[in-house]
Amino acid sequence: MAKKNAKKSKKKDAKASSVSMGEALRVTPGFQLADLDPAGTPAFSGKKKDAEEVMASVRDEIDDLQERLYAGGRDGDGPAILLVVQGMDTSGKGGVMRHVVGAVDPQGVKLHAFKAPSAEERRHPFLWRIRRELPDPGYIGVFDRSHYEDVLVVRVHDLVPPSTWGRRYGQINTFERAANDKGIHVLKVMLHISADEQKARLQERLDRPDKYWKFNPGDIDERELWDSYQEAYQAVLDKTSTDENPWYVVPADRKWYARLAVQQLLLDKLRELDLGWPEADFDVAEQKKRLAAT
Repeated sequence: MAKKNAKKSKKKDAKASSVSMGEALRVTPGFQLADLDPAGTPAFSGKKKDAEEVMASVRDEIDDLQERLYAGGRDGDGPAILLVVQGMDTSGKGGVMRHVVGAVDPQGVKLHAFKAPSAEERRHPFLWRIRRELPDPGYIGVFDRSHYEDVLVVRVHDLVPPSTWGRRYGQINTFERAANDKGIHVLKVMLHISADEQKARLQERLDRPDKYWKFNPGDIDERELWDSYQEAYQAVLDKTSTDENPWYVVPADRKWYARLAVQQLLLDKLRELDLGWPEADFDVAEQKKRLAAT
């Protein structure tokens, strides 16, 4: 089934360029966030309808690969995936959770949305609460915001001395390599939205009563620090996009493209694992014989 769906998805990818989406979105040395068009659609020339068709065409393959991943982890061993999603307010993290993460089997997903640290969490090193939420073998872990808040919000709001947050880049790189050593494959995605598009999305939340619940007056406070956040994100990309755990920056002004891109990045990661089915730990012929006798 997976091979059949892979062939089908390649036909749908005809609207993609010769460069893969992963190659187009991966942060490489010299990358400048300010140079990336937030309304662009790198490695994809189609429209919204085309993107929806591509996403639908690979769902069976993703289901198959996720089931293989989950089955392989049942004995407490095997790989896991950690999808880290960062972005400014309204960048579309919720949409990715619904349309990409929500489309896979929930029993194999461990989702955690990191908020401001609690009093207990503040008594520990900043990575303490992150380690507690790492996915077990066989799972797709998803961080809606993450340990990167401790070099973004903390830096912009001057919550700790620069010497403290300055050390954290190296600590994060070490932490992620340690996760790799445990079989956790880290996929880091930044959703890159423009200031104009963010303003439009915030305005929509204020114009529609059914969107009031999404609005937080603090979002405007954060928006006023836009330039500082862009500088902080650039530092994150410069210092923590490594060969082992690179960042992927996804233009997010077009919600449909952002969802397609994250889905394709997740699919690529699943394919890279070359997942098979676990071998039976029992005598198959004997169990067939027993079943036949019942």
